[in-house]
Amino acid sequence: VNIVESGGGLVQAGESLRLSCAVSGRTFSINAMGWFRQAPGKEREFVGYMSWSGGYKRYADSVKDRFRISRDNPKNTVYLQMNSLKPEDTAVYYCAVSTLNADWRISGAYGYWGQGTQVTVSS
Repeated sequence: VNIVESGGGLVQAGESLRLSCAVSGRTFSINAMGWFRQAPGKEREFVGYMSWSGGYKRYADSVKDRFRISRDNPKNTVYLQMNSLKPEDTAVYYCAVSTLNADWRISGAYGYWGQGTQVTVSS
């Protein structure tokens, strides 16, 4: 499975960004797509996931009212729409693929990772 991320950038607090995660290769093996982020000096943390079928979605409490995950099936692309961004959302965001039936809130459930994209929110 190959993953290409895009869409990061610098925005002001309150603005929006949409990250994209295009997957290719053995997509038939995908069970879920996840988003994680890592701020400087902090551990990587769960942001949200969506089952490949789209039937299950879950978000971290810190983002659940502001972020949304969606998928464009023909393009095999998953999006992370981030609204009402806050300075504490500043991090490198990673898209990941899980081929397991596991707890998709855990980074260990994912075997394929994108290169990461920087999101910086200024106050």
